[in-house]
Amino acid sequence: MNYFVIEGYKDAAETFSQECGLSPSIDVDSIQDRMNIRNAIQNGNVEEAIERVNDLNPEILDTNPKLYFHLQQQRLIEYIREGKIAEALEFAQDELAPRGEENPEFLEELERTMALLAFDDKTVSPVRDLLHPSQRQRTASELNAAILTSQSQEKDPKLPNMLKMLVWAQDELDEKVLYPKMKNLVTAELVDGNNNTTTNSGNNFLST
Repeated sequence: MNYFVIEGYKDAAETFSQECGLSPSIDVDSIQDRMNIRNAIQNGNVEEAIERVNDLNPEILDTNPKLYFHLQQQRLIEYIREGKIAEALEFAQDELAPRGEENPEFLEELERTMALLAFDDKTVSPVRDLLHPSQRQRTASELNAAILTSQSQEKDPKLPNMLKMLVWAQDELDEKVLYPKMKNLVTAELVDGNNNTTTNSGNNFLST
């Protein structure tokens, strides 16, 4: 439940809540705002995302200059992706260069982004990762975390860390004892010490 709420999977959170009889920590309907903002960024509509955030709570961007810079940087990336070079140069000059002059970290990120313009074929650029969907995802996740923080909610899902702890614990136990081991983290399939499949414990594991 924690993972679905934090990552903005409204339908999954509602279904999981109903099937497991759990109550979400926040109003599930409030997840929709964050989903809309995340989807806007992942679709390249950064300006729409900024407008939605300001409608939700303008202090989020006013009090987080690094996040605001990253959103503007993502806007620049989208201009370059669309081949709008003149717009990209003007936007970088007007919106990002002044911030880069005030912060060396921002300047370095701006210079790296502008390096995309040095290659007609962006697929061979050494900074081509900026055009990968994972860059949009990273920006969306940073903004999502800021929104959750502004709402006094947890911003990091527990599930990834729980899985890491489980893998570590099993690695430690493998050297010492025979025990029912979770063979498949997706299905929660267990095997005993003789590699025989035992019962599935899926819902109990994910309900935390």
